[in-house]
Amino acid sequence: MAQDSPPSGKQIELSHGEQRAVVVEVGGGLRAYEIGGRRLLDGYAVSEMADAGRGQALIPWPNRLADGRYELDGTSHQLALTEPERRNAIHGLVRWANWSVASRSKASARMEHRLHPQPGYPFELELALRYELDDGGLTVHLSATNLSASACPFGAGAHPYVTAGTELVDSCTLSAPGRMWIPTDEREIPVGSEPVEGTEHDFLAPREIGASVLDTGYADLRRDADGLARVKLTAPGGSTAVTVWQDKSYPYLMLFTGDTIKDPGRRRGGLGVEPMTCAPNAFRSGDGLIMLEPGQTFEGSWGISPR
Repeated sequence: MAQDSPPSGKQIELSHGEQRAVVVEVGGGLRAYEIGGRRLLDGYAVSEMADAGRGQALIPWPNRLADGRYELDGTSHQLALTEPERRNAIHGLVRWANWSVASRSKASARMEHRLHPQPGYPFELELALRYELDDGGLTVHLSATNLSASACPFGAGAHPYVTAGTELVDSCTLSAPGRMWIPTDEREIPVGSEPVEGTEHDFLAPREIGASVLDTGYADLRRDADGLARVKLTAPGGSTAVTVWQDKSYPYLMLFTGDTIKDPGRRRGGLGVEPMTCAPNAFRSGDGLIMLEPGQTFEGSWGISPR
């Protein structure tokens, strides 16, 4: 008789001091992260599938690609429409694939997956995600190597939902580094970019989220002296906070309050903070698109800290 297994596959538990994280086989994603019993990640139960991209890796493109179609060197490529209601291909090709544990220790794990050529993306990538806990929090390092004989279009993103411990994000204060925001059409496809100053999308100065509805892309990120861009979510009174940081390999950002999540009970419970290497629809617009040459490797890091 077959043994029951979780919908997200094997569970790889990491720990460091009071920190605990759970990485999963399906999608190589991040299911849980807590410190001293306090959740920093609005994740999902071991008995559940990941919903709304929760904790998933978005490779080889993040966000949406209009009509799932793009042109490369005079050839048209058609991907499956994984967001059929808007006629888009969304969040890449590896979210539901099995990843293997290449190495692990008590506080770290390296997950690997080979993305083989397929209709719409006839390229081969060797992918690795290394999750590591240390005194500063959680670091996620991505490497992607082009094993194809020709250059391939590439982008990446991550989709954690973070929480400062409140029931809803409405009462939290948000600080976000985007100096430009990315307006979209009715299909959530970018139609340009505009300064955030004077708009509802401006969180350069920390302010309460309140009733703000965010499904908003950002560019021109303000960076600290260490080169990192940071999003900080703080509970009322400043008692607890959580920060998502991204290095210079991730020059774009998406913030999502979850108002369109199908399960009403999950809406606005956590803030989706999505580091991205390129803008939505980059395979068509070229905004931030990386062309990986044969044998070339992309590397980038993002992470979560409890302050």
